Amino acid sequence: MSNEKTVSPGDHYTIHDLPRTDRPRERLREAGAGALSNAELLAIILRVGTSNENVIRMAERLLARFGGLGGLVRASFAELCAEHGLGQAKASQLKAALELGRRVSSLQPEERPVVRRPADVANLLQGEMGFLEQEHLRVVLLNTRNQVMGIPEVYKGNVNSSLIRVGEVFREAVRRGCPALIVVHNHPSGDPTPSAEDIAVTRQFVEAGRLLDIDVLDHLIIGHQRFESLRERGQGFDRQ
Repeated sequence: MSNEKTVSPGDHYTIHDLPRTDRPRERLREAGAGALSNAELLAIILRVGTSNENVIRMAERLLARFGGLGGLVRASFAELCAEHGLGQAKASQLKAALELGRRVSSLQPEERPVVRRPADVANLLQGEMGFLEQEHLRVVLLNTRNQVMGIPEVYKGNVNSSLIRVGEVFREAVRRGCPALIVVHNHPSGDPTPSAEDIAVTRQFVEAGRLLDIDVLDHLIIGHQRFESLRERGQGFDRQ
């Protein structure tokens, strides 16, 4: 007889209903909070999902709906309460946690995420970009220590070389004096395999970066629970 818990109508999915290897609390304990995606961290705060949506999927939906953590910070209490699965208690927990994060950030401005590998960027953005219904292009701005200085969104729509204004990708990096950046966009299909257009536009980014003396370290494509690094694939980046 199986010991797996079944969820009846009216019940709510909890973290304990997930396979042990997918439970964010266990992953936090074993790998540290820095290894968790934004969606997993939100899932720990929210604790339970709904009768037809586990808590991680709920977190992913909220990140996509509001455009990431910044959108959740800006959302009003009423807007959060209006979301399916969120009542006043969960909305209060979410608002309180986000405000604590904002206050810690203001007290310790040097404690910023550090990018050492493509997975570090994916952990920051996978949850909120993996299920967006349109393509979004964001730029991870880095300082000389590869600390994240900001992640502005610069484009929404079809990400291809004929439509993107390359200057827009570098605008914030130039304004803030960032020496390096990583380009990230999502594939709504869920398949992060780079297209010919993705490779072509990456070459444009790299060349523009050389002219501006800004190092384009990578171009990541986010899919459903997967990502691809064009740098690791050797596509769009010249081999030295």
